[in-house]
Amino acid sequence: MGIPSDDVVIIRPPERPGEPSLITISCPDKTGLGCDLCRVILLFGLNIVRGDFSTDGKWCYVLFWVVERGRKATRWALLKKRLIAACPPASSPLGIDSYYFNRRQETATEQNPQVFLLMFSCYDRMGLLHDVTEVLCELELTIRRVKVSTTPDGRVVDLFLVTDTRELLHTKNRKDEACTQLSAVLGDSMCSCDIELASAELAECLQASSFLPPSVTEDLITLEFQEEPSSSLPRSSVSVDNSLSHAHSLIQIQCHDHKGLLYDIMRTLKDYNIQISYGRFNAAENGNCNIDLFVVQNDGKKIVDSNKQKALCSRLRMELSCSLRVNLISRGPDTELIVANPVELSGKGRPLVFFDITLALKILKIRIFLAEIGRHVVGDREWEVYRVHLGDDHELCGSRDKIVEAVTKMLMGWH
Repeated sequence: MGIPSDDVVIIRPPERPGEPSLITISCPDKTGLGCDLCRVILLFGLNIVRGDFSTDGKWCYVLFWVVERGRKATRWALLKKRLIAACPPASSPLGIDSYYFNRRQETATEQNPQVFLLMFSCYDRMGLLHDVTEVLCELELTIRRVKVSTTPDGRVVDLFLVTDTRELLHTKNRKDEACTQLSAVLGDSMCSCDIELASAELAECLQASSFLPPSVTEDLITLEFQEEPSSSLPRSSVSVDNSLSHAHSLIQIQCHDHKGLLYDIMRTLKDYNIQISYGRFNAAENGNCNIDLFVVQNDGKKIVDSNKQKALCSRLRMELSCSLRVNLISRGPDTELIVANPVELSGKGRPLVFFDITLALKILKIRIFLAEIGRHVVGDREWEVYRVHLGDDHELCGSRDKIVEAVTKMLMGWH
């Protein structure tokens, strides 16, 4: 029979103001479960300050202590629903074989969801794109591609390729809800709003440019082979120890905290098919973090190959020190902000990147003239690349370094 779904995820509010909320998760285990859970928590704008998780290979028990990061009030009921959806069910009336067959079908659907074209036009104003992005996040619409352009008469024409977490965007009520909420934010400046299923030909036309500036490509490739990118932060320490357990390898990490830290660790381990049997995470008030993870490979054995150990430690150090790449380049008279983050092998990109980019530029009072999101394979990895052409007012906010610093701090949660 399993356990009721309400008991799979339990969220307890803090006992006193300023203390973290406690999320308790008890469900069957699967490879990459920690990554999927941390991704949902990051998507809801929460910061994990402490974590404890254990599994016997079949069932896992996870504790997350989380705090809000100052965005809008957390929709706790919806968060619980999304966390439950990320967990394998406690039982399947048709048997375990049927569950995994159905899960493979669901995974295929997740990787190829229905894509819709959201089109609207309005008159430009400061912070417009961020306000629109915030509405789409609240609606649980995931931005896959975006083409934003400004016409000479001051109008903005926005084309978004989006998918719907709720899988309801094909219905009239859901389309009306999206346009109504956009209208509420844009007010009388909105000229039109329309949503339709995107054809393959249309999606192809809206693909981002396949060209990346050589400086960006070289930067991404260089980072792949660096032991650790240069940074003003203390050097991250990552080690693998096989002497403390006869059955598990111990991965020990000491590093500086950033937004989505635990997600970056779990994402990397998931891509390497590393399974966590027991782990503990703690972030101190000074920003230092300690993580201990007892792990095995997907064959159930310890990580004994020295080359595998070195590759895993090197990748973790790189992700901990520079999980996103931020660059500002000049292309003739134009200035382009480029942000890149690695895509999971499952095809999922990092949550809220475009939200944070547009928020940082809104705070700096920099208009966005054109923006696009695309995916590019550089080296042996796929990257999600955000390209933002800045308006002329970027020169008024200070140096180029100030823009890069502001965007980086917003993305990393250091503002």
